[in-house]
Amino acid sequence: MKTQPAHQALTRLVNFERLWLFLDYDGTLAEFAPSPDIVIPDPELLDLLTRLANKPDLRLAVISGRRLQHIRKLVPIPEIWLAGTYGIELLSPSGGVRSQLNFESIRPALEKLKPKWETLIASQGGFYIEDKGWSLALHARFASDENAEKILAEASRLARQLIQKSKLRLLGGHKFLEICPTTADKGKAVQKILAYDAFSGALPIFIGDDDKDEGAFAVVKAHHGIAILVATESRKTQADYYLDSPYSVRGWLQNLLQFRSRGIN
Repeated sequence: MKTQPAHQALTRLVNFERLWLFLDYDGTLAEFAPSPDIVIPDPELLDLLTRLANKPDLRLAVISGRRLQHIRKLVPIPEIWLAGTYGIELLSPSGGVRSQLNFESIRPALEKLKPKWETLIASQGGFYIEDKGWSLALHARFASDENAEKILAEASRLARQLIQKSKLRLLGGHKFLEICPTTADKGKAVQKILAYDAFSGALPIFIGDDDKDEGAFAVVKAHHGIAILVATESRKTQADYYLDSPYSVRGWLQNLLQFRSRGIN
């Protein structure tokens, strides 16, 4: 699908009194941290999100692949929805946490796999295992392309031995592999939030940067909404529009606030 610059989407928003904003975090609202376990809130971003959350004509949700515990620290704003591990855990504006399945039905299999992955990368450089509780992610961002391909292929083979007998699946990406529950899906998270928190007449918008966001793009478009991809290069996507960086995302959201503050809608 051919995408258009996202500033063109602002003109579409004039006709909607209410908007439902669904936002990814890493690669969308903020640049990727050197390590996924680095959790440092960004005051400038928090100010922007707080102003969005305080608009009565907007609803806001941050849906991330990070564990919910991290997202709560990164986005400590009580008025919004937060989703961790692709929506496995949902935190409502009232403070209630909804888990989409039983933790004990998932964790034993991950405990079997974790030491195997640890042994696999023990003598390797540039790899990192992120234990999210509900899932395990193997990052190879700082490994050579050749070694990353080899190690991730073996890690995938080890993981697939568990998948056949569990409620788990594999997610891939650039120098990345994750084993997580089959119900971990950003599209399903958007559906659940819309079901829990109906906002009559609101146009849903999802902004995300990778293939984990494509399911959410499909859901918002099924609700006649807008999907915005954050990417520096063109790729196959279900998104309607694009922005080229988290910096551009913040600028677009600032412009959106100005639109709403002027009462253009």
